[in-house]
Amino acid sequence: MKTPDLEFITIGRILAPWGVKGKLKVKVETDFPQRFVSGAEIYLDHEPQVIESAEWHSGKLIIKLRSVDSIEDAQKLRGKLIEIPFSQLQPLPEGHYYYFQLIGLEVWTTGGELLGKISEILTTGSNDIYVVSNARGEILIPAIEDVVKSVDLDKQNMVIEPIDGLLNLNQRAGL
Repeated sequence: MKTPDLEFITIGRILAPWGVKGKLKVKVETDFPQRFVSGAEIYLDHEPQVIESAEWHSGKLIIKLRSVDSIEDAQKLRGKLIEIPFSQLQPLPEGHYYYFQLIGLEVWTTGGELLGKISEILTTGSNDIYVVSNARGEILIPAIEDVVKSVDLDKQNMVIEPIDGLLNLNQRAGL
């Protein structure tokens, strides 16, 4: 039964069929890949589906859904988002946030200057980078404690204390 009332979050994407018996190769888009286990409920187009089996092969997740038994059925699911209801999100430690919670936040300096809104989050080896967009372009803000002073999801804002030269050096104009 379709459940359009629930709010969903994407945890993966179906890349392609795997073999001829309805298995699916999945791109995992969650920090909790252990969600993909036998018996777990996921949603495709807001329709509940049950994972029959899940295994890793050469770094890719391969799942089998109970409702998919052929390569033809699997082909129809190519590109579909795999989702779960927001209510099933894993709680994060204090001071940690899901990316979707940060996208759209207004970013202010401790001096009261509005820099723009977070439009994108870049993942790097050491720390994330917040891309803050405004009418003049984009500013790259490192997601580190020395810079990010507070995040208020209720007020939809983040306050930063820019390191000397950060705002001038990291402005990406015209992008």
